[in-house]
Amino acid sequence: MSSDDEGREEYLFKIVVIGDSAVGKSNLLSRYARNEFSAHSKATIGVEFQTQSMEIEGKEVKAQIWDTAGQERFRAVTSAYYRGAVGALVVYDITRRTTFESVGRWLDELTIHSDTTVARMLVGNKCDLENIRAVSVEEGKALAEAQGLFFVETSALDSTNVKTAFEMVILDIYNNVSRKQLNSDTYKDKLTVNRVSLVKDDNTTNASKHTSGFSCCSST
Repeated sequence: MSSDDEGREEYLFKIVVIGDSAVGKSNLLSRYARNEFSAHSKATIGVEFQTQSMEIEGKEVKAQIWDTAGQERFRAVTSAYYRGAVGALVVYDITRRTTFESVGRWLDELTIHSDTTVARMLVGNKCDLENIRAVSVEEGKALAEAQGLFFVETSALDSTNVKTAFEMVILDIYNNVSRKQLNSDTYKDKLTVNRVSLVKDDNTTNASKHTSGFSCCSST
């Protein structure tokens, strides 16, 4: 290991992906972490996670992203995994309105089990299925605005906005950490993070905004 490697700062942030069963959580994660998609993926049993690394301003950042099963019978098992999370993607399926109506419950559960500030992104997945859409873009944006969330529509199938969704959450985590730095010497000793800029391949906006909306299906 070189002296540069030895002195390099590393950060690990825990992010949870939550939402009802079969909304595409596992495929969003596999698309982001491994650029893979499975049309025949099975329901996640319990909880599993992937670690995705990136470099920001010379620092290695590792996002440990947990895929939390949405099926009701596993909620008691997965609730413990919210603890320590500093980011969350709340996912619904734009073709199944019941999954959108469950968002409030997932947000409540996140609030109950989280013990710190959490960067939250509302994700309307499967926007490639526009012909059978059951939840409009406007409804997603309105809910995100009401709850103070970022908002994006994604397609794990064709990769639309997947990278954007995860990286906006990571950027907002940095913004939260930076604000805490200004007010806590103890926190500053643990996490020394300066102002962070994150270059994205997708269309994004500054994550300092309370809500942002991206639709994969807008016309030009």
